[in-house]
Amino acid sequence: MKLDRYDLKILEILSRDGRITKSKLAEAINLSVSPCWERVRRLEKAGIIEGYSARINPEALVKRTPVWVQIELKQHNAESFARFEALVHATPEVTECVAVGGGVDYLIKVEADSIDAYQRLIDRWLTGDAGIERYFTYIVTKTVKRPLAGFEPRDFA
Repeated sequence: MKLDRYDLKILEILSRDGRITKSKLAEAINLSVSPCWERVRRLEKAGIIEGYSARINPEALVKRTPVWVQIELKQHNAESFARFEALVHATPEVTECVAVGGGVDYLIKVEADSIDAYQRLIDRWLTGDAGIERYFTYIVTKTVKRPLAGFEPRDFA
């Protein structure tokens, strides 16, 4: 699907404000309401717009202690990776996980009730079947930039 400047602007605006009215969106991109809304529906049908949601500030609900962890596995095979990734998916305290190259297998973000709770989680993983060879813990001292759900047209330039 080819996107033009109107489509990109629609995506940019909706990624920042999914509750914008049809008329305000149309006004913001200099189109009338009907063509603007047809573009939105086309973007939804194409799967480019997957849905709409609210950004929730977890700290406003419950104070958590964020910790970043580098994980290196003992074995480097499909079974070991699948077992570890299944454990990550089954652990609600893990809020982000990426597989990386360069000597470390995974970077994960754990948001625990406390440092003690984080360490108990890691201890369970180490005594269980997670296959962890070594790990390095990085305690977050402050958040400098939080990811937003924003879309920037420059992402596709």
